[in-house]
Amino acid sequence: MKILAVDIGVGTQDIMLYNTDEPIENSVKIVMPAPTKIIANRIREHHNDLLIKGVTMGGGPINKAVKNHLARGYNVLMTESSARTIRDDLDRVRSLGIKIVPNNEDHPEIGNIELKDIDLNAIRHALLQFDVKLDFDYIGVAVQDHGYMDGMGDRNFRFMKIKEKLDVARGPEEFAYYNEVPEYFTRMKGVLNTLKGYKTTIMDSKFASICGATCDNYVKNLNNYIAMDIGNGHTLAASFENNKILGVFEHHTRALNPEKIVNLLGKLENATITHEEVHEDEGHGAWVTAPMNSVQCIVATGPMRRILEKTDLNVHYAAPAGDVMMAGPVGLIKTIISQNTH
Repeated sequence: MKILAVDIGVGTQDIMLYNTDEPIENSVKIVMPAPTKIIANRIREHHNDLLIKGVTMGGGPINKAVKNHLARGYNVLMTESSARTIRDDLDRVRSLGIKIVPNNEDHPEIGNIELKDIDLNAIRHALLQFDVKLDFDYIGVAVQDHGYMDGMGDRNFRFMKIKEKLDVARGPEEFAYYNEVPEYFTRMKGVLNTLKGYKTTIMDSKFASICGATCDNYVKNLNNYIAMDIGNGHTLAASFENNKILGVFEHHTRALNPEKIVNLLGKLENATITHEEVHEDEGHGAWVTAPMNSVQCIVATGPMRRILEKTDLNVHYAAPAGDVMMAGPVGLIKTIISQNTH
């Protein structure tokens, strides 16, 4: 079985091409700038009016680049599907000065940019430079999608859906979708539209990374631990007992410091953490089903994990497949193999 796994964050896109007939450590691995950063740079390079087409994808740097383009006096047109990259509420997009046009409208007289989170042609061309053929049976993609419901903030909506899923303790691989996703996950829908015709597994990037951390050789022998993915943009912590998630909290990494992390982890362990306290601190939220009996260690992954060095916590830095940056792809691979062997 050949699997292409791509974990798309706010800073990087982490790519692994894995053949189950080979040791996973020998997989082709690439860490490249995130698509949002690449496209934001392309917008900044334009000195004319723009038509932005394509599908809904991660915003962040793109949103800032579009607003700067408008501030420079240029017109920005966006198709309906690409405009949801800015905000799912299209009236709020229009209020910024962006003109929304039908998806099939063309404007060859001005600059054109296409939005998509996953670019197979770019990956294919990069691999060809090293005589590697992009050949796979299954593809897994991880992105963070808050989801959207009219009248509810995206952070609250995200945790409402996590709460619904985590009605009982579950393994992280149970947070994946196969070839279809709910309509309210507009970014994930955009990925699926880009990958029509492929056998696609799609997963929230935080749960993919946490899933990958469980594949670390040391972690496989643990029963009770808290796994943390400390990313460039967001941090998610999940309490585990017997390979099942009991609870989670998620915050913006920039808002965390060592003291706050220790406090939140203690409350997660004891099941006293509340959604409201994290949300009111400008984080995403929290949900926990039960307290832990004990904590053997904190399992950490993600590019900003070194913040934990400033605490007295017992930390194990997970490196699934020998590479901390491959936690997301390894989590996707574990999920795809599990789905195809049951």
